Amino acid sequence: MNFELPILPYALNELEPGISKRTLEFHYGKHHQTYVTNLNNLKAGTPFENKTLEEIILKAEGAIFNNAAQVWNHTFYFESFSPSGGGKAKGRLAEVINRNFNSFEEFKEQFSKAAATLFGSGWAWLVKKPDGQLQIIQESNAGNPLRNGLTPILTCDVWEHAYYLDYQNKRPDYINVFWDLIDWEVVGGRY
Repeated sequence: MNFELPILPYALNELEPGISKRTLEFHYGKHHQTYVTNLNNLKAGTPFENKTLEEIILKAEGAIFNNAAQVWNHTFYFESFSPSGGGKAKGRLAEVINRNFNSFEEFKEQFSKAAATLFGSGWAWLVKKPDGQLQIIQESNAGNPLRNGLTPILTCDVWEHAYYLDYQNKRPDYINVFWDLIDWEVVGGRY
């Protein structure tokens, strides 16, 4: 079973001005595609050849894990956006955010800080723990919370290729725009 680059739920220019078409051409069209291609090549002839992404993430190490996790992480990230996104969480997710972080604003501040302060490359995640509580975590490089028994709800990619063409070294500016693109219907459905 080979993996394919998933089709985005929006056109490459529909997230502008927050995330430019040019950034998506590189981030999605080149980086994400490279992870897919590398994974397909690396898993051929291995015990992971016919496994799902989740199975590979949970059991693989090294290059196979890194590429599988990056395929999964990027797909999850890109599917969290909408041209009409923004605002606040709704429904059950909003209730749990308010209970765990006192308010949506406090959650947003803590999540933004986790994304801004992650050293080097990686991901800030909002995850659901087995007891249903929410937690904000940082994962370096291709780290994925599935390996720790956590359910991903939201992620912010803070590898430089996610924002450098649009924001250069101003990661906080990218994080501010990130919130304007979140599709809370999709994200809320993950809880």
